[in-house]
Amino acid sequence: MSTISVVMGSKSDWPTVKNACAILDQFGVDYEKHVISAHRMPKEMFAFAQEATSKGIKVIIACAGGAAHLPGMIAANTPLPVIGIPGQTKALGGMDSLLSIVQMPAGIPVATTAIGVAGAKNAALLAIQILGTTNQALQDKIIAYRQEMHNAAVESEAELD
Repeated sequence: MSTISVVMGSKSDWPTVKNACAILDQFGVDYEKHVISAHRMPKEMFAFAQEATSKGIKVIIACAGGAAHLPGMIAANTPLPVIGIPGQTKALGGMDSLLSIVQMPAGIPVATTAIGVAGAKNAALLAIQILGTTNQALQDKIIAYRQEMHNAAVESEAELD
């Protein structure tokens, strides 16, 4: 049974979303992935969001570009934490996506990450941190991951010579 669900508005979001999945794989976290368009598949989107809790999902990561309604509409239909990844768009570089996802009305939160690949990676890490509040092994992996980043940054100084 998966604990995280990763959804994207279309397969064009996959080049971004695969970076979140790579982090989840690295940490050994079970997840499922779906293409669910808020605009082209509204019935499926509502059903997905409303059934996620009963399917054992603990956190939903949702990526969308342009109007980017997917994360917010999922959040409106589930009590689970939703993390939104703004997709990088050609028209406005992802600012349209970012503003659509981050400007949720009070009462329906969506944790919003950075635009694009960095946001995808951080969405996965945030989901793991959420799960880590009740899973010490995952929390330990996050601590080790951060220590590895620290060590790499310290060691990078030697490369300046």
